[in-house]
Formats: sequence, C-alpha cells, structure tokens
Amino acid sequence: MLKLNIKNEISKLKAVVLGTAKSNGPTPKVQDCYDPKSIEHVLAGTYPIEEDMIQEMEAVATVFEKYGVKVYRPEVIKDCNQIFSRDIAFVVEDKIIRANILPNREAEIEAIKYVWDQVEPENQIILPPECHVEGGDVMPWDDYIFVGTYSGDDYPDLITARTNMDAVIALQELFPEKTVKSFELRKSNTNAKENALHLDCCFQPLGKGKAILHKNGFLIEREYQWLVDFFGEDNIFEITKDEMYNMYSNVFSISEEVIISEQNFTRLNDWLRKEGFTVEEVPYAEIAKQEGLLRCSTMPLIRE
Repeated sequence: MLKLNIKNEISKLKAVVLGTAKSNGPTPKVQDCYDPKSIEHVLAGTYPIEEDMIQEMEAVATVFEKYGVKVYRPEVIKDCNQIFSRDIAFVVEDKIIRANILPNREAEIEAIKYVWDQVEPENQIILPPECHVEGGDVMPWDDYIFVGTYSGDDYPDLITARTNMDAVIALQELFPEKTVKSFELRKSNTNAKENALHLDCCFQPLGKGKAILHKNGFLIEREYQWLVDFFGEDNIFEITKDEMYNMYSNVFSISEEVIISEQNFTRLNDWLRKEGFTVEEVPYAEIAKQEGLLRCSTMPLIRE
C-alpha cells in the first residue's frame, strides 16, 4: 500500500507521478484546445511535437532519479495528451483526491488507476460532481490549503476556469483542521497573458520562506496583498506578465533547497541561486506552449 503524505510544496520528495508525452496524438484542432496559449501555437504552426516533449520529460525523470525519487508514470493511452498529471488528481495529507476535470479527460484518470488502487480505500476521495477542481489550483501549505478559484457569473463560459467555490467548501469540510484560503484568479479564453489558468501559474511557495508571485494573475488586490504579507515583501520574486506567460512560477521543489526550473528562466534561476537554492535546469520550453510546466506535469505522492 502507498502511505501518502503531502503537507506542503517543499518537503523532501520521495514519490511522484510524472506525466508522459508518449503517443501524445496529432496537433489538436483549435476548437479542441483547453487554453489560449495552445490555440496561439496551433494557429502559428509552432505547436510542440511529441519527440521534443518526450525528451523534455525524460530530462525531469533523470533529475528525479538523481535525487532518489520513486517515479510513477501513467499507462500510455494512444493519441492522448497525458503530460499534465497534476490536473487529474492531487494529494493532501494522506488522501488522494480525484480532480473533477474537463469531461473529455476521463481516460487520463484510468491511466493512473494502478497508483490509485495502492491507496487505502478510505483515503481515495471523489468529490461530488458539482465540485470542479484541478490540482494546479490546490496548494497544501502546512496549516493552510491555498486554492485558486473563480466565482464570476461567466464561470460556465470560461474553459479556463477550472475550480469553483463548491470545491473550496468541500476541501474545507475534508480538512477541517486546516485553513482553506481561496484566491480569485484572472481568466481569459482568448488572451494567454491575461489568463491565470491555475493558481500555480501566478504563485508558487518555495523553501527558505520565499515565493514567486504575479500580481496581475489575481483579480482582487487584497488577496494578492495577503500573500505578500504572509511571505514578506523581501521574500517575494515578482514576475512580469511575459514571465507569467512563459510559466516562470510553475517550477517544482524536490526539497526545501532543490528546485527544478526551466533552463531559459535566467532572471529567476539567478535569483534562486543567489538565495541559496540548488537549481536543476531542464529544457521545458516546448511543453510550456500548452500553458503548463513543471508543477503541472508532476503529482507528488509522498514527501518526508
């Protein structure tokens, strides 16, 4: 049996699900894309090809190997994009919670069933159907669970709005001893630079009391300000709109000291090293074209 344990984003990682780019399928049609950035690349003819994305993901697998992390991969489904394992489920404490994701992504859940089946049945959580949630919006942080959400009246029209208030309430009921703190995110179906697809697209807590933030990703300034006050202004790396678009905040912590980051994130990586982190740089620019990066393609199962 898997003894799940995820209390935060930074404790030493022991086991993780890493997505796969194998048999990723042909370039999607515009109407089948889930986000504005993918649409941009489909229209420009620059949508990533499978071979490049497989190489990028293998680079991450190699880093995990170096740090002795047990890696689970989804079973490969023919012509299916299975890169973003964070979307399909997430772990808080000792519970694995199935994400109520876009209906046409059901097959992705089946592909990690062998992992799910290793968890005690009472710790396998499926939320009621009215609770929409994806793992990119959920961040356990010790006594807190930070959740990105959107409660505007146009929620049903926004394919980029993935987590609703029903899910926030359900998480609070599941973890009554924690404070579930929600943040309204800026959404756009058409402009990737004005769209925070998930909370981890505009915010990421790091070790050493640091955090990455992008102010414009938050709809309500005082909610953004709450995070600034929580971490302290001197501890925050504020990213620009272009950096958010390039997914600067979607790095991934293997421990409090070690962070996997994209090799082109020069400004961020320099700052991280200056702050005393070990930065494991990987190529991930092709995968980033689908509005997801390192945190999106990993689903931690066990941290120390």
